[in-house]
Amino acid sequence: MEEEYNALIENKTWHLVPPSKNKNLIDCKWVYRIKKKADGSINRYKAQLVAKGLSKGSSSLVDDIIVTGSSDNAITALLQDLKANFAIKDLGDLHYSLGIEVKKIHNGLLLTQEKYATDLLDRVGMHGCKPAPTPLSSSEQLSLTDGTSVGSEDSSQYRSIVGALQYLTLTRPDLAFSVNKICQFLHAPTTEHWTAAKRILRYVQDTLQLGITFRRSSSTFLSAFTDADWAGCLDDRRSTGDFAIFVGPNLFFWSARKQATVSRSSTEAEYKDLANATAELIWVEALLTELGVKLKEKPSIWCDNLGATYLSANPVFHARTKHIEIDFHFVRERVVNQKLAIRFISSKDQIADAFTKALPVRKLDEFKRNLNLSKGSD
Repeated sequence: MEEEYNALIENKTWHLVPPSKNKNLIDCKWVYRIKKKADGSINRYKAQLVAKGLSKGSSSLVDDIIVTGSSDNAITALLQDLKANFAIKDLGDLHYSLGIEVKKIHNGLLLTQEKYATDLLDRVGMHGCKPAPTPLSSSEQLSLTDGTSVGSEDSSQYRSIVGALQYLTLTRPDLAFSVNKICQFLHAPTTEHWTAAKRILRYVQDTLQLGITFRRSSSTFLSAFTDADWAGCLDDRRSTGDFAIFVGPNLFFWSARKQATVSRSSTEAEYKDLANATAELIWVEALLTELGVKLKEKPSIWCDNLGATYLSANPVFHARTKHIEIDFHFVRERVVNQKLAIRFISSKDQIADAFTKALPVRKLDEFKRNLNLSKGSD
């Protein structure tokens, strides 16, 4: 606490002024926290003086930053500039931040959430439970009417567990579809939804060390795989759309979510997903440009629906596709301007296919390999 106070004084964080009758005073308080390493051992004790803000008793501790870059000299210069103005502590190479563990592997990095997942299993009393080989059964289709309603206390715990599982998908794209599925029942979970959530936790128990890998590559080729499960939801017949975006061989962004409107054909469902993936590709392309990364060729989207693929290249509409005209023009404009290529891929080679359905063990293992998921020693 004394070290924190001295740092505040040295940095001239505040200056004293007489109180004003027409202005409210905001209290402050000391907040104490124990920072732990990925293995659970104590890293250091922290004390921080925080303003309570508008909510009495509220506080924040969001002061750790990650500094990275392609030049070691630039990183060193930045840290020196920061130290000249702020009291900072250089903790060295990144190992653990916000529940994400960073491990160096051959020619790359492995990002896992093993400790976070272990703590989650401990919190719900399932650490050491019987593992499951897949997140959801490939023959099961969940619905709002499945099972019987649970009490308010169980409903609150269900929402808490589902929220925690959502954060776990930051490094576990293999959980994206199953977690998105149980998220659809947050307002009124039943016993069947609880069983599905517990199965996901049992799968997490079986794959605690699994994480996403990023390997060094000279390729900056930007590509996306898109797929949609037409009218797959039993309750409202909306489709589940998904996409996976790669920079070179590395998975950069992924999404699996139910579409906002009902699609009247598989082509419409697939084309909506093409439009969503195109929007994200534009964002990723802009981000890479801002970082000084130049793309040597136009991005490509791989789609396993011939109708959607042809529609992106054919400006002629027919009666069944007039209602998706906005999405058509959005994607078509990129294609005509040579800023995007829509390519056909067979369903058996479609990487994004597993974001729309539950898979059996063999196909799930193949899916994880395609997404660069490993335990580091794999």
